[in-house]
Amino acid sequence: MLDAALQQQYAAARQSRDPRFDGRFFVAVKTTGIFCRPVCPARIPDEKNVAYYHYAQQAVEQGYRPCLRCRPDSAPGSFAWRGVNTTTQRAMRLLSEALDESVQGIAARLGISERYLGQLLKQEVGMSPKRFQLHSRLLLAKRLLQQTAMPVGDVALACGFQSSRSLQSHLKKDFALTAGDIRKASGNHTQASILTLFLPVRQPYNWPQVRDFLKLRALTGIECVDTQSYRRTFSFNDEPGLVRATFDQQQGGFTIEAEITRPQYLQPLLINLRRVLDMDTDPHNIGSALVNAGLKPEQLTNGLRLPGVWSVFEAGCRAIIGQQISIRAAITQLQRLSDELGAKHPHGFAFPLPERVASSSLEMLRMPAARKQAIRDFAELVAANPNEALTDNDILAIKGIGPWTLQYIKLRGSSEPDIYLEKDLIVARQAQHYAIDASLAAPWRSYLTIQLWLLANQPTGEN
Repeated sequence: MLDAALQQQYAAARQSRDPRFDGRFFVAVKTTGIFCRPVCPARIPDEKNVAYYHYAQQAVEQGYRPCLRCRPDSAPGSFAWRGVNTTTQRAMRLLSEALDESVQGIAARLGISERYLGQLLKQEVGMSPKRFQLHSRLLLAKRLLQQTAMPVGDVALACGFQSSRSLQSHLKKDFALTAGDIRKASGNHTQASILTLFLPVRQPYNWPQVRDFLKLRALTGIECVDTQSYRRTFSFNDEPGLVRATFDQQQGGFTIEAEITRPQYLQPLLINLRRVLDMDTDPHNIGSALVNAGLKPEQLTNGLRLPGVWSVFEAGCRAIIGQQISIRAAITQLQRLSDELGAKHPHGFAFPLPERVASSSLEMLRMPAARKQAIRDFAELVAANPNEALTDNDILAIKGIGPWTLQYIKLRGSSEPDIYLEKDLIVARQAQHYAIDASLAAPWRSYLTIQLWLLANQPTGEN
């Protein structure tokens, strides 16, 4: 149950349709059996007729079906998770993302028993892990049925269902809707080889900051960044893919165009893209943390984001190659690596696989032999652990990788929010100039790092 103060806050946000609360909670209407986003354009119901939920899955569990108009399945990521313990937060993320993995497998990845996982979920959201995962599958399925022209069978596979029959059965049971009902409401009947859908972002979102950051570091043939879009070639299990994200300021998000070989690859693609473009960060929390650390409000970048790297392996290569040289020099070296070892792709090439880098002499790189060996050793480590998270000790055990390199990998390869590059020369200089106490920015010190880099690039007198 929500406490009285929080319920009052949500009521005010619902009445004003404040977009800052979109995705933070959901509004269930008792008289219609439908739940909505707080920004839904439908007539605002009386307060006595509504209930509030932190998670869309909770509303589904209580018998409400998602609105076909405001599409609560498409809301920005929920930030209520920030308040729960780390294990519960990771569990909910995996249950929402690893839709084709068993609950037993997810518990094993978390290093806890299936029974304890059940206790954590019951305490936080009032349902079992299986139910939470099922509702996550259904919410994604509704979204794909409304926004794309994917065949129902492909939608089922993309969402972790074994067949279209299983998907249809659960849609009927939990949403009182069929796939046909959802498609009819969306008006989307055209078949297409390119999947197109829309991803909203947490507002405000500073696309120029993300664009310029990625453009400066883009690798020709793999990435293309223009005024309004980010385009990337990639591979899943050696199968090629292509995605373009075009920013729409008016709609408050990105139009996504994707080419993939298997429907099962869509969910991991969208998860990774949301991370690389940092679509779900709450800028108001970030701003408060940076002011606490010592920056003035006028020094903050509105809608600040942390642009990611496509994979931990690529982030590691960028970090090792970039040690003690300029960004431009590092990109030149990375381009040589990519041109020589990148996997062939219908639209260019994909970033080199760890196996190819590990077995290469790296003669194309102009750098000390010790640094080349560090790249090969890192590639070997990643190749030997393709589906496991690398530990800090594993990475630091490689000769030539120190704390700065590890932190950069975590900052941009994993998009961890609380990484402060205190040994970075620019960060250290800026922190001294602004008398920053970085500890006061926790748990958002990654954004403090980015903000200090941005302030260093401003002309003198504008800091």
